[in-house]
Amino acid sequence: MDWVTGLVPGGKENFNSCLIIVDRFSKSMRFLPCHKEHTAMDNSLLFWNNIISTCEVPKIIISDRAPKLTSEFWTNLYDMLGTMLAFSTAYHPQTD
Repeated sequence: MDWVTGLVPGGKENFNSCLIIVDRFSKSMRFLPCHKEHTAMDNSLLFWNNIISTCEVPKIIISDRAPKLTSEFWTNLYDMLGTMLAFSTAYHPQTD
């Protein structure tokens, strides 16, 4: 998972960011338009509505230590779902 920010606003809702989710098994990607101003709650709902509702709950989510993924809400969500958050090694993004 990662965010691309600083995009030119577009669409009906003027999205200016994109949440990118890659399934390591199938190598498929999902691009979810969002706003840079989204809170952790907004992003977790985006994830829930677009990923968890259509797929299984992931066992591991790999992140580059993004503050949006280490927030209290996400930490609680991981605990409730039984998902582990794994961090990539600093300065080695290829581990993703």
